[in-house]
Amino acid sequence: MLSINVKDNESIDKALKRFKKKFDRAGIMREYRSRTYFQKPSIERRSEVIKAAYRQKMQNQAEEE
Repeated sequence: MLSINVKDNESIDKALKRFKKKFDRAGIMREYRSRTYFQKPSIERRSEVIKAAYRQKMQNQAEEE
């Protein structure tokens, strides 16, 4: 569970900013989206391999330029 303690004389904006940063770093939305539907492990591995190949291709393309 994610919690933020608001300090004395701290504005709500700063506390909200700290909450958002902590929320992003915790990866709660990423985990929630990944759990919304079931994906077979074989399909997950295949998509990871495809993404890695794409990243490698883009990196090689950038090095050539």
